[in-house]
Amino acid sequence: MNFKNWMRKKGYLYVFLAPSIIFMGIFTAYPIIYNFIISLQDVNVMTLARPDKEFVGLENYINIITDSTFLVVFKNSVIFTLGSVFFQFIIGFALAMFLVKNFPLNNFVRGFIVVGWVIPPVVVGTVWKWLLNTDFGLINYFLSQFHLLTNNISWLTNPDMAMIGILIANIWLGIPFNMMLLIGGLTGLPQTVFEAAEIDGANWFQKLFFLTIPMLRQTISATLMLGIIYTFKVFALIWVMTGGGPVNATNVLPTWSYQLSFDFFNFSQGAVVANLMFLIMLVFSIVYINYIAGKED
Repeated sequence: MNFKNWMRKKGYLYVFLAPSIIFMGIFTAYPIIYNFIISLQDVNVMTLARPDKEFVGLENYINIITDSTFLVVFKNSVIFTLGSVFFQFIIGFALAMFLVKNFPLNNFVRGFIVVGWVIPPVVVGTVWKWLLNTDFGLINYFLSQFHLLTNNISWLTNPDMAMIGILIANIWLGIPFNMMLLIGGLTGLPQTVFEAAEIDGANWFQKLFFLTIPMLRQTISATLMLGIIYTFKVFALIWVMTGGGPVNATNVLPTWSYQLSFDFFNFSQGAVVANLMFLIMLVFSIVYINYIAGKED
């Protein structure tokens, strides 16, 4: 087959794909490769512009993993991710079960809830930082009005409460995403199965745990996987609300990577933390894909 015939049959497909491939190469592949390269070098504010950066191999990785801050930050990332995903899913599932039913203003309520998800995380973080303010925040005000506390809670300045504060904000932000995915799954379930179960005398609890949840397995798995991936890399919300403080109480891997790179100007170690995040999510995704593939076989 000569070049002209090849272009006529298949070549034009690559022409249409070229812009996407170029875009992905510049904005995805190149940053990942460059990030990996500088993680193996000694790159700081003094050597960033130098072409002959010192190669240090895995020294940066060893320094990060053996740093006492790494264990604190990694633990915070796990707590923040699992806590957020758990409550986002539970609340989102409850709302989905409610909103999948037909009732007046159903679409309005769905749209009203989803509005919170499309708001930029920086805005959400700013609003929640005000709501959780120790002295004049609305959360403390309402809790005091209902006599649920006598002294104001330092939601974002107390190391023991700061993680709870950012969890509340991120849970609120992620509920609509979980809700909409689960509504899509619930809408596609065959109603004849539930009608047959009702005829056989199944109650609400039995239909939920023996019919709804098993049939939603794929949707639930996808929702949880995406929730973990999105939450594990949350940066803007935490940075606006606490900046990773106080005393590293809310410092997670994304904020620590930013601090290393742009507060301490150690770009190599910042790249290492970013690469470790990428590796963790890659392993998690591979395990998930293999799990789904095994279920489908």
